[in-house]
Amino acid sequence: MNDRHATNIQRLFEAVQSTPGETNPNFRRTIEEQSAEMSIHSGETIEEIPPELANYVKKVALHAYKVTDEDIEALRQAGYAEDAIFEITVSAAIGAGRVRLECGLVALKGEQQCD
Repeated sequence: MNDRHATNIQRLFEAVQSTPGETNPNFRRTIEEQSAEMSIHSGETIEEIPPELANYVKKVALHAYKVTDEDIEALRQAGYAEDAIFEITVSAAIGAGRVRLECGLVALKGEQQCD
């Protein structure tokens, strides 16, 4: 990956993790980190995320295509606003995506393992 892309990707991560929003930036960072960890070790439980979010974040991290309207409605019923759900979703997707990007780059370099 060239420097321009690396810089843009880093700016994206920083924007998601640190800009003001409906949810606290530290909370978004925690979701991103937990999602990344689950992408590597899919069997691990999420301890730092509220229980009503754990299954949703895991689904986004491991099987995003399986997210349904019912999943979103359950988060609404749990008290999360649309903007908060969006921020949580993007944070989880970025965490999982980051791991996949890094693993792909490792594979392109011919290294054997990604962790």
